[in-house]
Parts: sequence; C-alpha cells; structure tokens
Amino acid sequence: MNATGNGRGALFMVIAMAGFTCNDALVKAVTAEMSVAQIMFVRGLMTTVLVVVIARWMGVLVPLRVLLQPAVALRVVAEILASLAYVSALGAMPLANTAAILQALPLAVTLGAALFLGETVGWRRWLAIFAGFVGVLIVIRPGPDGFSPAAVYVIASVVGAAIRDLCTRRISDDVPSLAISVFTAVSITITAAALIGPMGGWQPMSAAAFAKLAGASVLLLVGYQTIVLAMRHGEISFIAPFRYTSLLWAILIGVFFFAEVPDLWMTVGVSIIVASGLYTFYRENRRKAKAVAQESRPEPP
Repeated sequence: MNATGNGRGALFMVIAMAGFTCNDALVKAVTAEMSVAQIMFVRGLMTTVLVVVIARWMGVLVPLRVLLQPAVALRVVAEILASLAYVSALGAMPLANTAAILQALPLAVTLGAALFLGETVGWRRWLAIFAGFVGVLIVIRPGPDGFSPAAVYVIASVVGAAIRDLCTRRISDDVPSLAISVFTAVSITITAAALIGPMGGWQPMSAAAFAKLAGASVLLLVGYQTIVLAMRHGEISFIAPFRYTSLLWAILIGVFFFAEVPDLWMTVGVSIIVASGLYTFYRENRRKAKAVAQESRPEPP
C-alpha cells in the first residue's frame, strides 16, 4: 500500500466520520418533534430504498436463506438495539458527549474479542481498555443516584455496536457486505414501525423535519460507503486514527448549531478515551507486525 493509497484512505475516513456525525446532528434536531421509533422508521425507510437500489444495481442481492446465519441474525439484533439506544441518547445528551463515549467502541470490541473470541490481549492493552473506560466515566460523570438515563442509553449503544462488530467477524465471506446492509436496514425499519405505537404513536411531521431525516438517510449511506472505500484504499494502521475526526465535527456542530460548549471534564475524558484508543491501535499493529515477522523467518536447517 503506497502513500497515495493511504492518503485516499484517510480522506475517505474523514468524509465517513463527517457523514456519520452530520447524520447524528440532523437526527438530534428532530428528536423534540417525534419519537425515537418514528425517527428510525422514516430514516430507515429512505435508507432501505437507497441501499436496495444500489445493491440491485451492483447485483449483490442474495436469497434470504444465504443471510439466515446465527451471526447475521445476532448482528442485526445488536444493530437494532444500538440504534434505538443511540438515537435515544442523542435527544438527551450533548452531541459531543455522545460522540466521545462512542469512541470507546474499539476498546469495547477489543475487550469482547478477548472475553468471547479467545483473542490474546496483553497487559498493556488491558490497561488501555481500563483507562478508556475511566475516560467514559469522566465524560458521563454519574451523580449520587448513579447513571442518568441518557448515559445508560449511550453505553448500551456502545455495547450493541461492539456485539455487532464481533458478529461481523463470524459471518462467512460468501455473504456480500451490501446484502447484510440491506437486511439490516429492512430489519431496523420493520422493528421501528412496530414500536411507533408503544412509543407514543405517529406524530405530524413537518416538511423541515422530513427534509432533515432525508438528509440524514443520505449522509448515513455516504458514511457506510466511504468507510468501506477507506478500508480498501488505505492501511488500517494508518487510517484508523482518523476515526477520531468525528469528535471535531461533533464539537463544532454542537457549538455552532446546538450551543453546546464542552467543559473541562468533557475535554479531559475525551483526551483519555482518544489516547487509550490510539495506544490500543499502536499495540495491535506491533503485535501483528511481530507475528508476520515470525512467520516469514526462515526455518533453521
């Protein structure tokens, strides 16, 4: 992988993070007008149409039986729970705070891989995971009564997203990624439709709110596609740290559009989370490089 490829990968990663964060901002902007279920249904319906059109154009739609795997099913359930929790958190917590806590996802995935997939994690990465979760606690700052509902929502979204990513590793290679996206989008939309009644019923939707959700669905698709391009063009060890540009987007949008100014504790917590994540990436890259060097070492005569 040359420097040009890494540069393109980094650019795609920055675009992906901007897409995801702007999607979050548009969703946050309509949380006062309608329920979480209605937001997810409207956005999910539009996203589903876009993804199905693209998947059909690319010829990657597969029979349903191909997708009926335990790993795919659990991934979809985890994605639904993560989406419900995260949209709920967006309506109750500053955008930068939710984005900051979500940066603990790589640490949660590393923890899950060690506990459930048997992957080896050295003591340095264990310390980084611990430090990262301390950073999360600093951002959340639980009071005397414990965690607020908003904090519980965003932590639940991290857990759900970690389960989703771990399940993705177990899905067989013959299942196209875009087909999984179609199945996931359809499942989220159907689930959200079923929850509209229990979560307050359908609320009248203004043209402005519809436009925001339409924009959110497009940005969500942009994010998903550009992150795939990022992975294909650049080395993961080089482009992974650019995930943290989402924090810059979240802070800027929070300040200029929601009047949310990060305080000192938020800054400290974010710094710890980012430092822990970067160190985890660094240790993982060293471990892989060492393993490759040992495999390529010639056997003694």
